[in-house]
Amino acid sequence: MADDEIFEGTAAAEEVTFDTFGCDVFQANPPTPDRLTPDVRFDLGVRFGLDLPTPDRREIEVWRFDWEDRPQTNAWPSPTLRVRQGQVVHSTIHSRSNTHTIHHHGLNVTPFNDGVGHTSFEVSGQYTYQFQPNEPGTYFYHCHKNTVLHFEMGMYGLLIVDPPEGPGRIYQGGPTYTVEKAWVLDDLDPRWRDLDHQAGLCGEDAGLDRFNPKYFVVSGVFAPNTMSDPRAVVRARVGDRILIRLLNASYSILRTRLGVNATVVSVDGRALGRPDAPWSRPFVIPANEAFELTSAQRYDLLIDANQAGTFNARFEFLDWVTRRIHDNGRGVANTRIVVT
Repeated sequence: MADDEIFEGTAAAEEVTFDTFGCDVFQANPPTPDRLTPDVRFDLGVRFGLDLPTPDRREIEVWRFDWEDRPQTNAWPSPTLRVRQGQVVHSTIHSRSNTHTIHHHGLNVTPFNDGVGHTSFEVSGQYTYQFQPNEPGTYFYHCHKNTVLHFEMGMYGLLIVDPPEGPGRIYQGGPTYTVEKAWVLDDLDPRWRDLDHQAGLCGEDAGLDRFNPKYFVVSGVFAPNTMSDPRAVVRARVGDRILIRLLNASYSILRTRLGVNATVVSVDGRALGRPDAPWSRPFVIPANEAFELTSAQRYDLLIDANQAGTFNARFEFLDWVTRRIHDNGRGVANTRIVVT
């Protein structure tokens, strides 16, 4: 189908100017080009106004995606999407208020299905993104309309690509694991909740260069509750092999220390040490040695539970400029790996 057929009757059919890729991005609900029968499909609606109780007895708002065709969860981050390498995936966004997109971050897909509105279009109703992942690993998805603000407001979720045989291996024929945990790290600035949906999008100074988070979160759990909440705490038995999928969804440099040795087996959705990638190899981070991830980076970490015990995991959220811990040193979250 030709582009002019797809966009006929939409803003994209109008004259293209500089603002077309800035303040006046195409808004469209086109049919999916070269649409195939999917192996797996997801329907996600855009949700606003979820107020999370904070440790200081206040509330902070987050936006999110939630199931469109299932009971709403009122959970945050957004639901985890899980697929297998080689599957044809349909991921449909339903945007009834303003325009939004879904960008499946780190996957190599066509520009039409990439969800980057400034190079394609923003969805004002619904659109089905079609893609076929070919690299198993840890990814995430997020809204790419006014990306800086909408990501901070919470419009993201984890995306896991398993090898063809499913969960339990890093890649086809690769290392196995028996226990899995996702750690999604975030920091929240209350001031940003006062900003408009399109704040800063057209070049005005909305203060998006000023980021002062007050709340620090592991997989939707506010510190210090991260020491006991099962969404953050890892539990295993001696003899297990633990896979931790670590995503830095914060706007800080994330400095992490684990109380056990951990082997990095995948970085940003690309497995290390595969036979078809002999130039790469897994590497070990010794116990209590600090390592750092910047925004949107992912590490997949394998831990062999060789002995019983409780091992600390410490996350420090560092300011990009000063490299000091945010909120006068209070920007820290801790959780545990418990082996019985």
